Amino acid sequence: MVLLDPAAPDEQRAKILSDVEAMISGSGSIVGTHDWGTRTMAYEIRHRTDAEYHLLQFHGPAELLANLQRTLRITDGIVRFRIIKLKPGVPDAPDMRSTAAAPRRAEPESTAAPGPDGEAPAEVPVGEPA
Repeated sequence: MVLLDPAAPDEQRAKILSDVEAMISGSGSIVGTHDWGTRTMAYEIRHRTDAEYHLLQFHGPAELLANLQRTLRITDGIVRFRIIKLKPGVPDAPDMRSTAAAPRRAEPESTAAPGPDGEAPAEVPVGEPA
């Protein structure tokens, strides 16, 4: 998983991804690449609230992991990265682009407190007296 700085020029972000893919292809094999787009992060990292998420799934030797980690750590334009070893049989990554585009349905919130016997009070439609 690579989180790129959305404020970086498009050419720089494209070069970072192509360099990482070339590095992986040199001594391993890429299983899948997923562009999840720009998303708001759960917390700020280096005063940034958004990042461009990219998931790269690959097979490779331990030397590739060490070289990849070193390169990603010193490359400008990368907000954060994680290299995670998956166990065999793990399902494919979901398509987060379609998930992010789908509108979320708001859940109705109940503001009524439970009654003295612990049961929830009956719902009263808005605009009608209780």
